[in-house]
Amino acid sequence: MANRPARAATEAVVTRVEQLTPHMVRVVLGGEALKSIEAGAYTDHYVKALFPLPGVTYPEPFDMGQIRETLPRADWPAVRTYTVRKWLPEIPEMWVDFVVHGDEGIAGPWAVGAKPGDPFRFMGPGGGYTPAADSDWHLLAGDESALPAIAAALEGMPAGASVRAFIEIDNADEEQKLEASDDAEITWLHRDGRPVGEALIEAVRGYEFPAGRMQAFVHGEANFVKDLRRYLKVERAIPMDQLSISGYWRRGLNEDGWQSSKREWNQQVEQEQDQV
Repeated sequence: MANRPARAATEAVVTRVEQLTPHMVRVVLGGEALKSIEAGAYTDHYVKALFPLPGVTYPEPFDMGQIRETLPRADWPAVRTYTVRKWLPEIPEMWVDFVVHGDEGIAGPWAVGAKPGDPFRFMGPGGGYTPAADSDWHLLAGDESALPAIAAALEGMPAGASVRAFIEIDNADEEQKLEASDDAEITWLHRDGRPVGEALIEAVRGYEFPAGRMQAFVHGEANFVKDLRRYLKVERAIPMDQLSISGYWRRGLNEDGWQSSKREWNQQVEQEQDQV
């Protein structure tokens, strides 16, 4: 029997859509169903968004356990992982930012066409990282896919925390105004045609680390994450309990392909770097 989730998917409702930059769209979600979820413990909270496939009739309530038990795998909804950019439980309201590249993919085109009143079904949220108050300084590094989590981390930093953030984006048009303390230094890295992660690797490796205990959050495309994981864990010998490092995506693969190979990829990376 399929592994049945503990509860049905949460069904939120789109309340507004904002075009943040040419390739970033924010979908703001509301609805009574959001009162049943718990978020806010982590700055990298994420949801598994469920996108129904055209022409398939799904059971109501929209329960992924029942769907997996009664429908062939080819008819299951597409699942895409997105960071909770902001959680406002008093409303309740959830912000989810989408990277959009024209008609490519499933979630991006949905976000562009989303309208108030549209349903948004998801599982979660999950999460695992929050800025530690006992760290002397914090390193945040990532590409567009990690930008929502980095922005949330900047807002969630302990008072007086020293922060160095490197964010790689396509070009200057993709920069956003971020809320951060005066102790945070943010550097926008523009690819301008260079390979994803190249500028980010150069910036982090070229940065002179301050003294003291550090905590790092490094997420984005799997290949540059692999390089920076090696740099931090192996070359700088920073303990893994001070590092939050993971590939959100991998060049040449959609999320289905990446998620199906991610465990094997991570195991291979760990084996290679543990042998050094």
